[in-house]
Amino acid sequence: MKLTPDLRVSILEMAVMYAARFSIPPPHMLLSTREVLNMPKHVTAGRRTTAYKYYGVAYLQHNVVFLNTRKIPDMKALEKTLVHELAHLRFPYLAHGKRFDNVVERGLRGATFRPYTKHKKYK
Repeated sequence: MKLTPDLRVSILEMAVMYAARFSIPPPHMLLSTREVLNMPKHVTAGRRTTAYKYYGVAYLQHNVVFLNTRKIPDMKALEKTLVHELAHLRFPYLAHGKRFDNVVERGLRGATFRPYTKHKKYK
């Protein structure tokens, strides 16, 4: 998809809406590989120069999400990718798999999630 000003605004609005559902602060959104490379290196460490390969990347420590709008084919895929990356921010302990996919599907259908808190045993 071509990143237009209207698309940028709609992505940012979607990010705020879904972040509220996941009970997380809205992330800083990066919507092009140039924006990833312009970020400080410590923020995008690990997936800085390979980010272009993915539909999206979540940088957990800094509450940053990259959506590769050039690679994403349509709005449905863009929305699913956004929710996928926000799920990584809300559920940092979940790896890709059935439980993670279930969380993404529930998020797309409008479910809301309580804020993340560490277990008392691990505080």
